[in-house]
Amino acid sequence: MLVKQLSVFVENKTGRLLKMASVLAENGINLVTLSIADTKDFGILRGITKDNEKALEVLKDAGFTACITELVGIEVEDRPGGMLDILQLFNDEGISIEYLYSFARKDKNKAIILLRVEDTEKTMKMLEMRKMRIITESDIYGE
Repeated sequence: MLVKQLSVFVENKTGRLLKMASVLAENGINLVTLSIADTKDFGILRGITKDNEKALEVLKDAGFTACITELVGIEVEDRPGGMLDILQLFNDEGISIEYLYSFARKDKNKAIILLRVEDTEKTMKMLEMRKMRIITESDIYGE
């Protein structure tokens, strides 16, 4: 029940992000979520589409360096401290978070947190034991 994420390395050059977005649009691929982290020379776009495999293929064909990684997704209450509770839980369990991003679903008063963790298996077992709602890709797409 992991969420697949598309990661794309994008040079910090005028027009490069535009080119990447154009390639996706021309191939009928919509980014459902995205986050960009940058350094001086390049950025890493992390996002989820309904067809990450197709997105990976068309981006590579267009000369982009890209890969697919797996994330753990969980649903939390959309309230002050909702993320704090998760961070405390992971800290208490000794689970290292490499990065995360989140978004709110106002229609449900919930937030979805997507996490890249050091130990996915341990994380999934811990979440299941605590009966936390683990998010699937279809939860993100809204289907």
